[in-house]
Amino acid sequence: MKMKVGYARVSTEIQNLDLQTRALTLAGCERIYEDCASGAKAIRPGLKAALRCLRDGDTLIVWRFDRLARSVPHLAQIVSGLQKRNIGFVSITEAIDTTSEIGLMMLYMLGAVAQFERALIRERIAAGLDAARSRGQQLGRRPALKPEEQKEVAHLYSSGELGTNELAARYQVHPRTIKRCLDRTFIGPPPVTRRAAK
Repeated sequence: MKMKVGYARVSTEIQNLDLQTRALTLAGCERIYEDCASGAKAIRPGLKAALRCLRDGDTLIVWRFDRLARSVPHLAQIVSGLQKRNIGFVSITEAIDTTSEIGLMMLYMLGAVAQFERALIRERIAAGLDAARSRGQQLGRRPALKPEEQKEVAHLYSSGELGTNELAARYQVHPRTIKRCLDRTFIGPPPVTRRAAK
């Protein structure tokens, strides 16, 4: 038997779920799962339980789509997963119902908007990077060791004074950082110091 499953979410404990649960009950939801968490949080036990509860032919209902997803691309991703399982999706406020042809069309439009949004973001990022490069800005994470420190590391290691672990402790970085620094400067193993025979 097909079942309607509701999902409600508020961002803080101060907010009230009554409005959402009332709307979901009126929409015919037999079960309602709840979360009190930000939409940006990946771990939402209520949503996880709702998705696990759904079976072939069931419908997931929310009061408004932003209660389910943090963005249009995120919504498209979740609903696409539901469609693969033959599960319908209804958003009461936006009047989206993927169990109808019009609802599906609206979902495809949302998907197109999401794809367009991703393309715009990629374009803006690329333009920003190009502008930064043209201004001579160094992109990426700043190196853990300054250029002069890298020269000191290379000198101390090549002279045999300090090993990688000692250098890491001295400059307060991870030994892997020292090894990467030495790889960039093409420094070979330190010279072996032989003790004079007694």
